[in-house]
Amino acid sequence: MKVILGLSGGVDSSVALIKLLEQGYEVEAMFMRNWDSATNNDIMGNPTLDDDICPQEKDYQDALKVANQLGVKLHRVDFINEYWETVFKYFLDEYEAGRTPNPDIMCNKEIKFKAFLKHAEELGADYIAMGHYARVIHDGDKHYMLRGVDDNKDQTYFLSQISTAQLAKALFPIGDMLKKDVRRLADEHHLATATKKDSTGVCFIGERNFKEFLKNYIPANPGPMMTPDGKYMGEHEGIMYYTIGQRHGLGIGGEGDAWFVVGKDIKTNTLYVAQGKDHELLYSNKVLVSHLNFFNERPQEGTKLTAKFRYRSKDIPITISYLGDDLALVQTLEPAWAVTPGQACVFYDHEYCLGGGTIEKAFMDDVERVY
Repeated sequence: MKVILGLSGGVDSSVALIKLLEQGYEVEAMFMRNWDSATNNDIMGNPTLDDDICPQEKDYQDALKVANQLGVKLHRVDFINEYWETVFKYFLDEYEAGRTPNPDIMCNKEIKFKAFLKHAEELGADYIAMGHYARVIHDGDKHYMLRGVDDNKDQTYFLSQISTAQLAKALFPIGDMLKKDVRRLADEHHLATATKKDSTGVCFIGERNFKEFLKNYIPANPGPMMTPDGKYMGEHEGIMYYTIGQRHGLGIGGEGDAWFVVGKDIKTNTLYVAQGKDHELLYSNKVLVSHLNFFNERPQEGTKLTAKFRYRSKDIPITISYLGDDLALVQTLEPAWAVTPGQACVFYDHEYCLGGGTIEKAFMDDVERVY
């Protein structure tokens, strides 16, 4: 059984390679290059700030060291055009519309489990594998995704939009491991990536000054920053830079509780802010969710499940009512904090991740939140 692993140059995928070899698979690896950091330009020729912010060449060299250490062939493939067309354009369009996208979810759907899978199958792969903290059960024509054993690292939220066909071809070799055990195993094998820090930032773009990065593509459009009762609090730098529940970067001082973004009015280019993390405008109990994706049968209406409305948020008990094949109204059984259009709503039944969708609107009772 041949498996091709996405080897990123990080410790997680490196240990995934060890696990696959231990399990007896015929294994090859593939390094994906999706952003043109070598020339300091994107696919359209726009400058993208400092080279050393996204050191893809260093990642490739680390991946090559690991592959050589473990005696595995490493392929290198460019998906720069695919990434631009299917992930980055979506990313920009969502921000331009004043929403808060999740490019990691789209990257998994369109690049890691689509373009990568297609290329891997051309190389004769029966399965692909990734270093995600998630688990999968293949049971005939049913394929189930489960949370990673490490609650602090579980990445099923970011995998909620891959298709059942993509899941059917996927393996997650470290899904049943704790991060500390991943590090320990890498150290025992003296891997070059054993002490390498985890990557952060936007998928394949890396760690950047986010406002400055977006300015390369979307002109800033400053506007008023107001309290819900109409008090002017200053100017925002551009409504696209802010997300619901954001605390830092508002430039508002003074006495009392911290200030948070509680609403965005795109039509008037107004950013609404209020004091206190528990301000009532930060809570919702109904959420309109589109682009529904379920790995198997969709849950029956009224079934009590849980949902995450942002990565690392706690599970909120919910029920679902369907408004069509691709639209649902999610009723939360307790108020949910900072539900944000553009982000994902991901559904769970205990350990099982059932799938998810995209947040369109949020309400408290029947009053729509201003976004």
